[in-house]
Amino acid sequence: MRLEFLTAGESHGPQLTAIVRGVPAGLTLTAEDINTDLARRQQGYGRGGRMKIEQDKVLIRSGVRKGVTLGSPVTLVVENRDYISWQPQMSPEPGELTEQKVVTRPRPGHADLAGALKFGHRDARNVLERASARETAARVAVGAVCKRLLNEFGIHIYSHVINLGGITVDTSELSHAEIEERASRSDLRVARPEVEQAMRDLIDRAKKDGDTVGGIYEVVALGVPVGLGSTMHWDEKLDARIAQGIMSCQAIKGVSIGLGFDVANRPGSQVHDPIGYTADPAEAELRDRERGRGPSGGFYHLSNNAGGLEGGMTNGEPVIVRVAMKPIATLMKPLGSVDLRTKEPFEAVRERSDVCAVPAAAVVGEAILAFVLAQAFLEKFGGDSMEEIRRNYQAYIQYLKEY
Repeated sequence: MRLEFLTAGESHGPQLTAIVRGVPAGLTLTAEDINTDLARRQQGYGRGGRMKIEQDKVLIRSGVRKGVTLGSPVTLVVENRDYISWQPQMSPEPGELTEQKVVTRPRPGHADLAGALKFGHRDARNVLERASARETAARVAVGAVCKRLLNEFGIHIYSHVINLGGITVDTSELSHAEIEERASRSDLRVARPEVEQAMRDLIDRAKKDGDTVGGIYEVVALGVPVGLGSTMHWDEKLDARIAQGIMSCQAIKGVSIGLGFDVANRPGSQVHDPIGYTADPAEAELRDRERGRGPSGGFYHLSNNAGGLEGGMTNGEPVIVRVAMKPIATLMKPLGSVDLRTKEPFEAVRERSDVCAVPAAAVVGEAILAFVLAQAFLEKFGGDSMEEIRRNYQAYIQYLKEY
């Protein structure tokens, strides 16, 4: 059964719900495995007032018994504490709406206008409630389940911010372990403490001006084996699937893998990664572990400009994805808009929002990459139980060693 998920729920509705289908039986899974990432998603300098209201905790409603998955669909629920104050307006029960929460002045850069026109709504709240990045809490919960699965096979995912509002972070001299450790201690998810104050000053100025700040984050998957994805059909190419998943996240405008757009500025000799081989299995395993590589039978690349993907397949090197997030569309000093009812010009509606959510978006990026990799992993090694998957995986690793 293919790994799939569905999310439901509105930003100010009663709850967010995710149903994950295809999780194998026998995977150890607890609420705390998920709550850790839910908490990380709520952190970061520049977050808004909503994060002070919500204290996201998951409720596992099906598919798990005594901390172990059953093989049936896993239902995850994250309740919205803010629903208490929104209940009169967001209740599914019939009733009249008051004008207080009706949105007729769409925000530039948001889904308000296009969604209202597409679905025939006269109140853009019917669009923005679902288009809100609040939905990503459900996806982070799904991603945490996928991380648990991947961790069983030595695959680890982390993220860090490399650009915030034009302030860049150089991590070229740092190891993966150093980057992750430093970023985890930073409320901006950056691995260079010396740039943090400039970033905070930028966010503070934007807040004072009623503006917002975007940036670029990087997600890295370590220990990914060679051969996930396929080159045989367009919809099986893993780099394309990663890009689609990441681009589906709110406010994301660009995705690159490895060198990304920089490949256009270099000759082929400075883009493609030379191939090496180590015949000694013990030496190969040690080298791979140090550099974050996954099993590849002794073959390796001397560089990783490809970002761990060639021909739509993983090549054993770390998977490296860079993601550009636009500044959040909700501005406290709003841009011009037009009222949906009167057609008269007005300033766009103000909604409670963040000034900067790039560090939080990086956690969402981890979740999305985890799902895509877990889906591809199960396609290659899948079975009904963890025990069966381990047998399939170990047989593949042995094949690589004997190749």
